[in-house]
Amino acid sequence: MPAYRAVVFDFFGTLTRAVQRGPQHAEIARDLGVDPEAVLGVLDRTFRARARGRYGNAEATLRWVIEQAGGRPRPAQVRAGVPARISALKADTRLRPDAVSALTAIRRRGLATAVISDCTHELPAFLPGLPIAPLLDAKIYSVRLGVCKPDPQIYLAACDELDVLPAECLYVGDGGSHELTGAAAVGMTPVRLAAPDLTNHLVFDADHNFAGRTVRSLTEVVNLIDTLQPAPAALATK
Repeated sequence: MPAYRAVVFDFFGTLTRAVQRGPQHAEIARDLGVDPEAVLGVLDRTFRARARGRYGNAEATLRWVIEQAGGRPRPAQVRAGVPARISALKADTRLRPDAVSALTAIRRRGLATAVISDCTHELPAFLPGLPIAPLLDAKIYSVRLGVCKPDPQIYLAACDELDVLPAECLYVGDGGSHELTGAAAVGMTPVRLAAPDLTNHLVFDADHNFAGRTVRSLTEVVNLIDTLQPAPAALATK
C-alpha cells in the first residue's frame, strides 16, 4: 500500500493565489445603503461565525451583515445582493497557475483529492464552475458542516467521503484557521504552502507556530509525494 492515499487542500490562498477584497464589495455596500468600511468591519469580525452558517442562509446572512453596519435593506435589495456577493468573491479568486496540473498529477498517481474550506455561502455556489472542480473527489465547506478548522470534525468529514484514514492523508494549506496544527492533531501529515504571493493574503487565525514541512508551490507538493511514497521495489517485498 502507498504511504498516502489522499491529498487534502485548503482553498483560499492554497489552490488560489493570495486573496484580497476587490472593489465589488464596496459597490455592494453602497447599493445596500451602507458605508463600505462599516460592512468590511462586520465581515472581518464575524468571519468564523458566518463560516459556520450561524446567521442562516445566504440571504439571511447578508441582511444581518448590512443591519449590523447600520443599514435597513429592502427584501429586493438583499435578493439582488446575494448573487452580487457570489460574483464579488469569485472575482477575488484566482486559481494558482499550477492548480489544475498539480491536481491532475496527483490523481494520476492514484491518490484521491479533496478541498476543505472555512468559507461562507458564496464558495459552494461558484466552486463547481471552476476548472479544478472535476479534479476534487470531495468538497467540504464549513458553512454546510457547521464547524470551522481546526475542529477535528471538518477533517474527518473529508476522510469519510474519501474512505481513507487521517494517517493516509497529506494536508496542504497556507496556515489560516490553525489548519495545519488541526490536521496534525487528527493524524494527517500537514504541509505549509509558503508561496511568495501570500505575504498580502487575507487570512484569519494564522498558524504562526507551525514548524513542519514547507513547499513554495503546488508543483512541489507533487514532488513531495514522489519523495514520501514507498519505492516500487519496497512495495513488491511486502
